[in-house]
Amino acid sequence: MLIRTSTDLGAIIRDRRKRLKLDQSSFAKRIGVSRQWVIEVEHGHARAELGLVLRALDALGIRLDAASEPPHSRGAEKSAVDINAIVAKARKSRP
Repeated sequence: MLIRTSTDLGAIIRDRRKRLKLDQSSFAKRIGVSRQWVIEVEHGHARAELGLVLRALDALGIRLDAASEPPHSRGAEKSAVDINAIVAKARKSRP
């Protein structure tokens, strides 16, 4: 999966949190942040502290993989998560 924006990352975090049946308060407590921080990250707040974002990804079991070779040479890896579907769903659910 390719994450291009903080909004994309927020959608992934929100989707995984919901799949794990965690509410925002429980998730915030697990990673040591406020519920407001979780809300902001899930909405793509671009100024979230990187260390806390990495802690959140770890708590959700999301693996971060930085590839250095061009995308076409990596082969046909099948992603377990369809980022386009998650982002589309997040955009549709906004008022």
